[in-house]
Amino acid sequence: MQLFFNPNISDSDSYRNATEVTFDKEESRHIIKVLRMKEGDSFKITNGNGAFFDAEILSANPKACVVKIISEQKQEPLPYQLHLVVAPTKLNDRYEWFLEKATEIGVSEITPIICDHSERKVIKPERYEKIIQSAMKQSLKAFLPILNEAISFKDFINSENQFEDLKFIAHCEATDRKSLKSVLLPHKKVTILIGPEGDFSTDEIELAKKAGFVPVTLGESRLRTETAAIVACHSVAFVNE
Repeated sequence: MQLFFNPNISDSDSYRNATEVTFDKEESRHIIKVLRMKEGDSFKITNGNGAFFDAEILSANPKACVVKIISEQKQEPLPYQLHLVVAPTKLNDRYEWFLEKATEIGVSEITPIICDHSERKVIKPERYEKIIQSAMKQSLKAFLPILNEAISFKDFINSENQFEDLKFIAHCEATDRKSLKSVLLPHKKVTILIGPEGDFSTDEIELAKKAGFVPVTLGESRLRTETAAIVACHSVAFVNE
């Protein structure tokens, strides 16, 4: 199934009262120039908010492709909500790999967090957003994960309304930590903090613990940041199968 993304179809719209949708230049070029679709061809669209739409091309314009919405289907949301709070990696392509794979596995929200030991403190949100959109389409999902702005560790911990039912901080210090798989529960809202290559600082770990985060381990191996994030993501998905 070929799936395209168009966020301009709102939840309040339906195929009955919003029959035509126009794609932006980039998506239009892909549809018409790359895939060589023409007027009368059909495909599916998602708005990233839980809906699939069957559409038919009305105008095969590579700069502004116009389609007619024919029908609509809803996708069931995940039985859990996962917020991954992950420090940007020194090599940007590793973080981009994490974004792609987490979206494919199932994540609700992602926040880049700047820590004491972070070597990368500047991100490219526009590029990250495109990677997430592409992974959503590739994995045939109708829900687009939320990508938040980068935030400092302290500001994140001190912010209100950030935390969910279960809160964990994964770190490598040889202190009392629980196995993540032993403390996860299904059908919960989960927040997991993953640090940079140099791990969280001792001060950051203590600050998180005071805020109610439970220290966890992801196994005996010392994992790279992006690997740890994917292990955490898969663990939550597995518990909810």
